[in-house]
Amino acid sequence: MHVPGDTDRDLYALAEQVGRALRTAGWRVVTAESCTAGWIAKALTDVPGSSQWVECGYVTYSNAAKARDLRVAVRMIETHGAVSEAVVREMARGALRVSGAQVAVAVSGIAGPDGGSPGKPVGTVWFAVAAPSLPEPRCVVRQFAGDREAVRRQSVAHALRQVLAVLGTATGAGAPGS
Repeated sequence: MHVPGDTDRDLYALAEQVGRALRTAGWRVVTAESCTAGWIAKALTDVPGSSQWVECGYVTYSNAAKARDLRVAVRMIETHGAVSEAVVREMARGALRVSGAQVAVAVSGIAGPDGGSPGKPVGTVWFAVAAPSLPEPRCVVRQFAGDREAVRRQSVAHALRQVLAVLGTATGAGAPGS
């Protein structure tokens, strides 16, 4: 069964939708990525003209990078773990602060094949989307199945959909591309 986001073509179509919505809003996006390691930024910049609406991307794979580049408190990472609502929320907030973009998407998860635990099994991925127009970043956790590539690909697709949803509500336009 084909799930949207399964192929490169699907990711490209989602990235095009995000680009159109950002262009319409006059906004720029920043990514803060851990388990996807820049794949969201890559998907967005595969679209011609993306320099009009992509500000930058941060690959903060290590906890030290999350603290240094996005100013996530080390204590928060130690208390909640890198794969948590608290940390992904601060990753999104930090990306907005340091970049000056109008919308940020942050992702942190366990892509596998190891690294999981009973409380956070492989495939657990947290997402946050932040915008100055929102009172709080929107956070959601998902559990994806499959190997490392499948978990990461599904994470990229889900992150792009989350940005679309926030763009629709933050700008009052309804969910773009739906």
